[in-house]
Amino acid sequence: MKRITLLGIPLDVGSVRRGCRMGPDAVRVAGITETLKSLGHDVVDFGDLKIDPAPERQHPNRAVHHLEACTGWIERIQPVAYELCADGQVPVFIGGDHLMAAGTLPGVAQRAHEDDAEQFVLWLDAHSDFHTLDTTKSGNLHGVPAAYFTGCDGFEGYFPPVAAPVKPGNVFMLGLRSVDEPERQMLAEHKVAIADMRAIDEHGVASLLRGFIERVKKAKGRLHISFDVDFLDPAIAPAVGTMVPGGATFREAHLVMEMLHDSRLVTSIDIAELNPFLDHCGQTAVLLTDLVASLFGKRVLDRPTRSP
Repeated sequence: MKRITLLGIPLDVGSVRRGCRMGPDAVRVAGITETLKSLGHDVVDFGDLKIDPAPERQHPNRAVHHLEACTGWIERIQPVAYELCADGQVPVFIGGDHLMAAGTLPGVAQRAHEDDAEQFVLWLDAHSDFHTLDTTKSGNLHGVPAAYFTGCDGFEGYFPPVAAPVKPGNVFMLGLRSVDEPERQMLAEHKVAIADMRAIDEHGVASLLRGFIERVKKAKGRLHISFDVDFLDPAIAPAVGTMVPGGATFREAHLVMEMLHDSRLVTSIDIAELNPFLDHCGQTAVLLTDLVASLFGKRVLDRPTRSP
């Protein structure tokens, strides 16, 4: 049995596409609390975080928008994430766009650092989100969190300092298939481990993930999962505003979660970029709930037959 804490992070200022703020409620309606309790876990829902409205702040890169609100969310999330991963609790952060990771990861990494543990990150996403405030052309700040929490330059004076940056080499990005050139250069420079969809096609998701899991085990590290809905193929998960064809299949995604459960390494997880406004009859929210259930012990043999 695990002590699981749910926290909604209803932010959608990291993108120009609104709707992700409804993500936490959609996952709750899909039954995440009841599902995890049925697996024998102790589950507490802390509700949703809120921030006060903030005036806009300018950056020399004029494409950047909602900078003050984005900073406000990051400052609000970080200390809460730090607190929620204390004493063996496993927080499930339900977003909200992927800017949330700029708050959750610095928080959990600070806790790991203070506990003298190595922090690792499995980044499940079509995008690397490795822009800085200077390199982003869209100005959508859900595209910057990975560069920020790994301690890259370009955030000073705008985002809060990261107390314990995650080592870039401790990040494994699985399922990438849309990376801008500035990101490509920075990923190579910082030696971030990457397995794009071609690598998955050639080698299989199990072999790629198994090697990373062994690294975390050897280091006796803590593992944070940052799961973006667009890691999945849009045919099975349409509720995302950054749709990229060719994502992970139903079985690949469940296999990832089942392997992570078997590893017993996962200490926290983000669920990001669910936009219920774009969903089909709750299809994506139900799938995400099922995937989280796999992460916490639901087995293939437990799956009921569903009527068409």
